[in-house]
Amino acid sequence: MLIRINPENPPERLLRRVVQVLTAGGIIAYPTDTCYGIGCDLFNKKAIEKIYQFKKRPLTKPFSFICADLKHISEYAKVSNFAYKTMRRLLPGPYTFILEGSRLVPKIMLTRRKTAGLRVPDNAICLGLVKLLGHPIISTSASREDGSVMSDPYDIAEYYKPPLDLVIDGGVIAPAPSSVISLIGDVPEVIREGKGEVSDFI
Repeated sequence: MLIRINPENPPERLLRRVVQVLTAGGIIAYPTDTCYGIGCDLFNKKAIEKIYQFKKRPLTKPFSFICADLKHISEYAKVSNFAYKTMRRLLPGPYTFILEGSRLVPKIMLTRRKTAGLRVPDNAICLGLVKLLGHPIISTSASREDGSVMSDPYDIAEYYKPPLDLVIDGGVIAPAPSSVISLIGDVPEVIREGKGEVSDFI
């Protein structure tokens, strides 16, 4: 099932249709500010396990997840004053921040060090979904087995026919990875340089 949603001004009735799929344990592909993501409700363990399976990803490498805003992040991670100021300056934007997860985060989404990757993408569709759902959705890039990330929602729908329940068409997105920055212990560390500017952290 493919649903076209205006990326600039997504109608709430269409977002609600997608949220119904997520609430029912469905897996979706959706646009972000860096690429198309594949995700599900953060609290649906069955759906998360299914994504690990078809992405052939080891359980030791948890997916990141999308929050609606900074207030939302502080529910799912331990956020110091330094981390808050840093993220306030850069979010929403093409960054994934590594923080210590709170008790709300399911164990399957935490590393052995109890850390998690959190995003607030600059994209009205995925932020609208998270707000309506009321909690985060997990995020992993819509990529082929060879690792190449797909830019066209129609290609994604074709490639992932069985496991995906719904694909949002928010237009073609030239894929670029998010910049990954660890803020553990208030010592910023650039884990991956991507679309987000990282010169302040080097």
